[in-house]
Amino acid sequence: MSRFAQKVIVITGGTSGIGLATAQAFAREGASVYITGRRQEALDKALEQLEGDVIGIQGDTSSLADLDRLYDTVQQRHAQIDVLFANAGGGGFAPLGAITEDHFETIFDTNVKGVLFTVQKALPVLRDGASIILTSSTTGTAGTPAFSVYSASKAAVRNFARSWILDLKDRGIRVNALSPGLTETAGLDELFGGGASSKAAKEAFVANVPSGRIGRPEETANAVLFLASDEASYINGSEIFVDGGLNQV
Repeated sequence: MSRFAQKVIVITGGTSGIGLATAQAFAREGASVYITGRRQEALDKALEQLEGDVIGIQGDTSSLADLDRLYDTVQQRHAQIDVLFANAGGGGFAPLGAITEDHFETIFDTNVKGVLFTVQKALPVLRDGASIILTSSTTGTAGTPAFSVYSASKAAVRNFARSWILDLKDRGIRVNALSPGLTETAGLDELFGGGASSKAAKEAFVANVPSGRIGRPEETANAVLFLASDEASYINGSEIFVDGGLNQV
């Protein structure tokens, strides 16, 4: 029997990249998987690529009403959630002198408010002993020019894991942060401007990665499944880097 047979998994931001790869991995191991995405078109496209017991729910994690609808939908079929992967997030570049209120609010609404209430509203449905994984970033512990708002939001996510394990210790719920480095996703291409601009930016970054390449979404998904499994039963409040060694040197 696979590690996640008959387990219930919720993944926010599951329509592409790391979220989609993680949904595929959990579904292959026999889990019932719920994914969310803000755009119905992207959600439909993701569901076409997934096999197994996977349900898509359109919604924005910064909307508390959408989160209520997510968990109401889960409860219509299942009594509890075993794994919550709070993965939805995003950001963009803006140097200090060009940061606008909209830039700040958009990033913090998704990356901080969204993660906070994704977890809080799941608490009544999470089983005791469940696993929560939060998507942070290598930028949360390293300076990056013109990326300070995004980086600060991911530093906040990292501290959520440290603090929430104290709030949830009586329930035996583990909370860990996952910090991917450069990963080959559509989101990364969009961030770098696409086309030749994206290719040049990635080549420049790869020069600093000890592993000598950009990561694949499947490699980060493997780390999520490990943290969610009983094999990681004594890993709690940690930050796991999946970055080819970039932040370790």
